[in-house]
Formats: sequence, C-alpha cells, structure tokens
Amino acid sequence: MLERIIQTSIQRRWVVIAATAAMSCLGIYNYGHLAIDAVPDITNVQVQINTEAAGLSPLEVEQRITFPVETAMAGLPRLDYTRSLSRYGLSQVTVVFKDGTDIYFARQLISERVREVQGKLPSGIEPEMGPIATGLGEIYMYTVSADEDARTPEGHPYTPTDLRTLQDWVIRPQLRNVPGVAEINANGGYVKEYHVTPQPERLLAYGLSFRNIVDTLARNNANAGAGYIERNGEQYLVRAPGQVVTLDDIRQIVVGNHGGVPIYIRDVADVIVGKELRTGAATQNGEEVVLGTVFMLMGENSRTVSKRVHDKVAEINRTLPSGVVAVPVYNRTTLVDATIATVQRNLVEGAILVIAILFAMLGNFRAALVAACVIPLSVLFTITGMVAGHQSANLMSLGALDFGLIVDGAVIIVENCVRRLGEEQHRLGRLLTARERFAVVFDASKEVRRATMFGEIIITIVYLPILTLTGVEGKMFFPMAFTVVTALLGAMVLSMTFVPAAIAITLTGSVEEKENFVMRFAKRLYSPALTLSLRYRGTVVAAAVTLVAASMLLAGRMGSEFIPSLDEGDVALHALRIPGTSLTQAVSMQHGLEKRIAMFPEVATVFAKIGTGDVATDPMPPSVADGFVIMKPRSEWPDPRKPKARLVAELEAAVMEVPGNNYEFTQPIEMRFNELIAGVRSDVAVKVFGDDMDV
Repeated sequence: MLERIIQTSIQRRWVVIAATAAMSCLGIYNYGHLAIDAVPDITNVQVQINTEAAGLSPLEVEQRITFPVETAMAGLPRLDYTRSLSRYGLSQVTVVFKDGTDIYFARQLISERVREVQGKLPSGIEPEMGPIATGLGEIYMYTVSADEDARTPEGHPYTPTDLRTLQDWVIRPQLRNVPGVAEINANGGYVKEYHVTPQPERLLAYGLSFRNIVDTLARNNANAGAGYIERNGEQYLVRAPGQVVTLDDIRQIVVGNHGGVPIYIRDVADVIVGKELRTGAATQNGEEVVLGTVFMLMGENSRTVSKRVHDKVAEINRTLPSGVVAVPVYNRTTLVDATIATVQRNLVEGAILVIAILFAMLGNFRAALVAACVIPLSVLFTITGMVAGHQSANLMSLGALDFGLIVDGAVIIVENCVRRLGEEQHRLGRLLTARERFAVVFDASKEVRRATMFGEIIITIVYLPILTLTGVEGKMFFPMAFTVVTALLGAMVLSMTFVPAAIAITLTGSVEEKENFVMRFAKRLYSPALTLSLRYRGTVVAAAVTLVAASMLLAGRMGSEFIPSLDEGDVALHALRIPGTSLTQAVSMQHGLEKRIAMFPEVATVFAKIGTGDVATDPMPPSVADGFVIMKPRSEWPDPRKPKARLVAELEAAVMEVPGNNYEFTQPIEMRFNELIAGVRSDVAVKVFGDDMDV
C-alpha cells in the first residue's frame, strides 16, 4: 500500500503538487475562521437558576425557594450534580450536567421542571435561568461616567441614578444585539424608581389603609383599548390612556373620598423620585461608578466577539449625551493577542531554527528546502483539522506543536534520496535520466518510509490515551493531543506524497552527497566518545543507572501542579470584610483600598464589583468585593524586568496596611473558572454539611 502511494505520487507528481497547493489554500482560508482564545474552556456544562426573593432572610430563602427548586431538578437526564446558594433576597441553584450534554437541551429540561415547581413557591416568585455563558464568558467590562461639567437635559449634574438609567436603557439594549453576546450585567449606580411614601396619620384621618393605595396605583396605571369606530369610510381606534408618566400624574390619582370630597394620592402620601434598595455597587480608583460586564455566548470566539463589542461601544459613545462616555476597563482581546503573539513568536523561532539546522546538516539547498516546506504545510493541514474538529487556537493547542517531530520523517526521506541519487550518479558516471531519477527516488523513499512511519505512529499512540480523558482534564489536554496528532498525520501524509514528488521534480542535474563541516566536527567528537563507551561499557552502564536513581530521588522533592499558571497580566483581588458589613460601609472601605493600590506606578486602573449585580451570575454578600487591578504595559513600568510575583507581593504588603480587610490574590480567568467549576473562588475550600442550621 505504501509503495503504491509513493509510486503514484512520483508518477503524478504535478497532481500531488497541485493538491498540496489546494490544501494550503484551504488552510489559509480556515485560518480566518479559526477560533482563538488564551486557554481552553474547561467549564462544565451547567445552568444557573436565579430567584429573587425581596425581603426574605437566607434561612427563609433556603427553606421556601432553594430546597423546592433544587429538589425538583433531581432525576434529570444526564444530570451530574447540583449545588445551591441562599443569600438575603436571592436563591441560586447550579445544575451541572455530564460532559457532552447539549446546553440548549439542558436548559429545556430545566425550564420544564421550573414550570412544575412554580406553584410551590411563594406568590410573585419567578425563577430565571442565567446567561448561556462559561468561565471564559466575561470578555469585556466598561464603566459609564460623566465629566464634572456635564449636565442632564434638566440642567443638573449627572447622578449615579442618571448614569445607571443610560446603562440600562441606552447602552445595554444595543450591546445585547451584538452577535455572540449572551448577556450584559450591570453593577453600581441606582435603578430609578418612583416612591409613594404614605403618611400613616393622614391615612387614619381619612379612614384609608396601605392596601387602598396599592390597589389604587395598580388600577390607575394601565391603558385600555375600546375597539374602534367607523366614520366616513375610515376606521378610528378608541383607547383610554391611563398609564402615569410624571410625578404629578401619580399625585392626581384619586384614592378615595371623604364626605363627598375626592382624596388624592398627594393628600395622603409623598411622591418622589427615589432609588432602589440595591444589593451591589461598583467602584473605580476610589470613586463609585456604573460598571457593565459583557458575557459571551457559549461556543463563540472570544477574540472576535470582544472586537465587535469594542467597536459597538465606540459607536454608542457617539450617541450618548455630551460629557457621558463608556470607557473600557477590561478587554479579553488584549490577553488573547498577547498569548497568541507569544505562541506565534515561539513557533516562528522554532521553525527558523529547524530550517537553519536542515540547511546546515543536509548540505543541499534544494533538498533542505523540500524538507523545510513540510513545516508550514503541516501547520496549514493542522489548522484545517482544528476548524473541522471545533478546536480553538490557544496556549495549550498551538504550544504543543513540535517541529522536530513534524519534519523528522521528511528529513529522513530527503537525506536518503540525496544519498542514493549521488551514489547512482557516481556509479554510472553520468547524470541520471528522468526515468532513472524517478526510480531511485522511489527506491530510496520506500527503503526508509516504513521505518519512519512506525516512529510517527508510536508517537501518535502516546497521545491517544489523552484523547480519552474526560472532565476538566479532558477539556484541558484534549486540544493539545488533538493538535499534535493532526500535525503528525499531516506530516505523515506529506512525507509519503509531497516529499517524493517534490524530490523527483527538484533534484535534477548533478547531485553530490557529502559531509559538511558540521557533520565532520560532530564525528570527530563522537568517534572517541563511542570508542571509550564500548571499551568501558560496564562503567558507562553503572553511571547511567546511578544517574537515573539520583534523578528519581530528586523528582520526589519537586513540587507539582495540574498545569502551569497562565500569566494573564492583570490581577484579581478579593477584599473580604466582616460578614454583616453594610454595602455603604463596604463601598467606603473599598475607596480607601483602591486609592492605595492606584499609587503603584505599574497600575493603570483598579476597579471592583461589590455584592451582587443585576444578573446574579456571581452572587456575593456586600462584605465581599471582586477587585481587578489592570496593569500598564511592561514598557511603561519603572522596571520592566520586575517579576510579576514580586509586584504581587508588594501589592499584598501595601493592602495589608489598609485595616478591616482580608485579601485573596488570583487572576480574572482563573477566578471565574474556580467559581463556576467548584462554586468557590479559592484553590482550597472546606464545606460543612448538616441539618442543624444553628450550628
């Protein structure tokens, strides 16, 4: 079979070259469609069920909402496990499915169970599913701020309520229309509300109650349709507008009568524009702001979606009121570009090094060029395989490519062809005819192809067990194994088809197989070493065994970890305060903390999310703040060579001077992964189980 493939490739050499060129064009085309990210997405298949329950304590939330909802999820197809969280006014149940479960199928199952349990929950409680996002979903964050001299249409400075209104009603709807965006979360500011504050003494005087006011407001805040009438061949719609628009509309609502005199809302209550009773806030550089977080839809390309969102934010800024601007503070594209640039640089440097060695060792420019072409062709073949296999280009997948392994089979075939062509020309004493050259190339390729293919198959088999891994391990290492196996397969195919065909075409004229100075120098060093090794073989074997034993002893003293930690560049800082700390107090304490961190010259900006946002994807109590320390480019640091670990140690020492806080240092993506996979942000957590809630 191998002989037939090689012979056909030589006979139909131009067809093989054309097919290789077509494969290259396909690879270049697929490069534009290749998903690019910093790291593989290791988040399990999960759906969050969030339920708001205003005014209920954590114990009441657990008993009346969390327990019924979590119990209703039992027995779902492909269910792995569930976990839950009960906080003041909020219940969150996370349903985790087995790997491979379609997320939309899972959400459909949960939707059916939620409808079943709806009647068992307190009146007015409606569970909602979280966004279709993963641990890599938080791709973009921005703040909404206003200049000091900016004024609203009414002529007063912009307040946090005004900025939050712009976020909810102007910015958020437009960003949700960006392809690939799953949700826009908001932290900080205040949701605008109309407050009707009854005066109990006046209600008593008029014989009214709070229920009268509630019912009256509900009845008098709706539009009603009355059909239509026809007149002179035209149709007119009849409607009764009753929806309130202004504060005066609310004040003019009649709530009852006293002695035949109508009693208005203004007579028994104060009507004002107020603020929501919020559960979260956001700060930046020691000032309170409105913070928006963009969640990417599961399965999308984070680099592409981030760019779309960034372009849309720039477009939205042109439509915002004068002096108001949405400023990006975190963009995943920055990390992805930096990571891919590092991988690309390493791959290019490795390819150049391999090609340089090929030219130096083979001693024939045309032969070395044929072998070197296998590297970019294999990479393009791999890219096509990654697109077809729905694998992203990231640090784990592209970083696993080894050009030495890829080009090994081609080098052996090329070197043997050069040697055999030189020997045949020397034996005949003349140049070879085309038929003779093709026959020699066929024999030389056939001679070594089987042995080289066995070597490539053995390397491939080493990676096959990795392809069977499941869970977090499978999601982390499968892209690496898939990429390497695809690259080796591409190199194997090219060495059986493209390399013999290219050698048959290019190695015309005089071909001389000779050793260059590199090989001669290497032989001078190796020959004496080989002679001594054979003479004192017992000593050599004993030394090797001793070295292996010593290495095994040292290996036991080495530290170990699942994978090396990716340096994301930025720092995530958890500020933990005493449980029960109020939101106002937490915001005040966060201001002092951020002002201290902003004093570091390496820090570009620092911002934080405190408590729970509008969409409870990451519910926290008011005593906990998720801080993000965004670093400047290293070229702008006072000491660009300062290790990040040292900077983090300096930050930790500085923030410990701020009283009332405990801290955890991590990174944005790492923090989100820990939160979604295990339900906790730290690497180590202790869970206490029991029925006695008073313990």
